[in-house]
Amino acid sequence: MPISSPIIDIHDFLQLTSNPSLIILDATIDKVDQKLDKTILQLIPNSIFFDIEGNFSVHNSSLPHTMLTREDFEQEARNLGINNNSILIIYDQWGLYSSPRAWWMFRYMGHKEVYVLNGGIEAWINQGLPVKTDYITPTEKGNFIAKTDNNWFESTYSLLKKLTSPHITVTDARNKGRFNGTVPEPRKGLRSGHIPSSTNLPFDQLMNGAFIKPVQELEKIYVGHSEQNKHNIFSCGSGITASILALGAYQVGHTDIAVYDGSWSEWGADSNLPIE
Repeated sequence: MPISSPIIDIHDFLQLTSNPSLIILDATIDKVDQKLDKTILQLIPNSIFFDIEGNFSVHNSSLPHTMLTREDFEQEARNLGINNNSILIIYDQWGLYSSPRAWWMFRYMGHKEVYVLNGGIEAWINQGLPVKTDYITPTEKGNFIAKTDNNWFESTYSLLKKLTSPHITVTDARNKGRFNGTVPEPRKGLRSGHIPSSTNLPFDQLMNGAFIKPVQELEKIYVGHSEQNKHNIFSCGSGITASILALGAYQVGHTDIAVYDGSWSEWGADSNLPIE
């Protein structure tokens, strides 16, 4: 440790299951157009629920999934029993959808030993491994200390200042119709279109079903989008699928990355901001 890749496969994960520092987090959320049947959850044993839409989002914001303050994130992480030396494996019920958001949150908060399980619960089940139907509840608080690394985080104000810089890329994870403004946004009150000079890389292009594609394929996919020697900013509708693009970029060695937290929910709602 630490593992060089931000994505861990099931075989490497199984080598860690006896490590006393290991904490397994299920970071599942519903998709915009698809909801899980929570009455038949299948969980990796000893999973703790990482509640992106509950405890790990700001609720007095008009925007969905707004990132917590450093102090609030630290407290919520401690409530889950997370320590500074914890090895975090994050997965979700879809395979790989919302788990990258939790990965990005921890990286922004300074925790490096955090990894996404490729394939999520499907990878576990494919091995014929036993599943549980209930989360565990931590019995002790952790000692996690958050140290924000602002290079990982992009706000509307900072992005607007950088838009004309030749040293950045901005990549949008929404589908082609939303990016081009030819289909309506799923959230009311948002303009159609995209951030000026941004490129479009729908997040599902990175996926083979529940699994993210191999590095060799990802490298080809990122050509014309993310670049190794630039500051690469990723956006989407609300900061969830942008994190998938951030994870994939990091996987291919583009380590100067950031997620635009407000994404189109913020940019598209402000008529003072430019769009294409």
